[in-house]
Amino acid sequence: MRPPLAAHWPQMVKLLAEQNPSPTSKSAIGALALGAGAVVTGQQVGLFGGPLFTPFKAATAIARARQATAAGHPHAAIFWLASEDHDFAEIDHVTFPAKRELRTLLYPPSLPADHVGQPVGGILLDERIAPLIDQAWELLGPSDAMDALVQAYRPGRTFAQAFADFYSKVFAEQGLLVLDASGREFHRIGAPVLRAALECADEFHAALVGRNAELEAAGYHAQVAVGDQNSLLFLIDQPSGVRLALKRIAPSPSEPAGLWQAGRLSFSTADLAAILEAEPERISPSALLRPVFQDFLLSTSVTIGGPAEIAYFAQSGVLFERILGRLTPVQPRFSATLVEPAIGDLLRKHELTLERVFAENPASLAQLLAARALPIEGKQKLAAAGNALDAELTQLVDWMSQLDPGLGKSAETAASKMRYQMNRLRTVAANTQLQRESSLGRHAEAICQALFPTGVLQERLHGAAFYFARYSFELAEELSAQALNSCPGHTAVWL
Repeated sequence: MRPPLAAHWPQMVKLLAEQNPSPTSKSAIGALALGAGAVVTGQQVGLFGGPLFTPFKAATAIARARQATAAGHPHAAIFWLASEDHDFAEIDHVTFPAKRELRTLLYPPSLPADHVGQPVGGILLDERIAPLIDQAWELLGPSDAMDALVQAYRPGRTFAQAFADFYSKVFAEQGLLVLDASGREFHRIGAPVLRAALECADEFHAALVGRNAELEAAGYHAQVAVGDQNSLLFLIDQPSGVRLALKRIAPSPSEPAGLWQAGRLSFSTADLAAILEAEPERISPSALLRPVFQDFLLSTSVTIGGPAEIAYFAQSGVLFERILGRLTPVQPRFSATLVEPAIGDLLRKHELTLERVFAENPASLAQLLAARALPIEGKQKLAAAGNALDAELTQLVDWMSQLDPGLGKSAETAASKMRYQMNRLRTVAANTQLQRESSLGRHAEAICQALFPTGVLQERLHGAAFYFARYSFELAEELSAQALNSCPGHTAVWL
């Protein structure tokens, strides 16, 4: 169920409609105007749509909105663009599979300090995007997704606009609404949250320090460290556009209300309150305050997040209670590995599960495939020799241990060396088989690159656009349907 509608709700619906003018958005906008709830997720505005888990978030929000609507509680899915984040290095690249390798496309800075500290959403694309589009064409080939990338990522567009345009097209049929709340209108509406972070800074800091201590005492890791001078706010520097952390200077006899520092500049609370009144877009929330700011604007019914974001909520719950008087429920996003047909054939051929692939690297997986490919006679001989050796050694070590504990320890050491040599024989046999069947190494490399690239989950490294280019925008509906399962864990989606 959604929280009570805020007085600013009609204005929020109007702003959402302005940012989502396509005909496919009308149904969701109309539902919100009539009081439908919001299922909200979001992500940084990465190059060419960012990693695969980004559409997984959107698909999960769509699935939960559908489930609530079907239960008689109309909801719409909203994707929040994290356009105020300032870590450009996190969003300036995308990685696509390319035959037997991975190719990373990087939007290069024109100067070493280019874009450092600026909110990433407002950074303008220039002629440097053209060669990246050419490389994407080479890797992805012609498709609706590639056409969408070309239309979205062009000179004169910001990273936020390009990202929003791309995903508005990807999830057009599902009615996903995309929101960039970095502008003046949104910050003016959300000013009560930002003002509370100014006026109650010391109280909120103490509450967060206490919550972190509780989490650590319970054996959990605090996702965001809270230092002595940390605050919940950033200030956009007027001349440079850089997003500066506002640090809290404790009250003193000369400054009983305390001060704030941003870079080399100092401000009183009244100074910052005046900036918030005149130019509210210059004050932005930190990672812990952002979900409170977001949910104040959208009266969110449920938030969909990744593991790190859910960990944020464990800390920011104290802020929700003090500022909104309520906690927004949070649910994990859908998590999956997409298995393409050719890779699926290899998994079936070699009788491999995802779990087994995740436990290996290309070299060890090749060894495993080679061991399985040994002639049956060879496998039987190795197994018989290994079992016999193990049984005889176990009996011998037990007898020597009973004879003398010291002798038993020496026997254990000698036995472990013999077992090592037996395992080495298995490895030598597998290596010989691998040399005879070179395709096994290629199969292992292909499987690992597709499903567990560089030892991380596919969803965290592969660019989402690669899969929409290969399987069309119909994949968006497939993912939304898969995400209807509320507790799937990590699953395989066979394409």
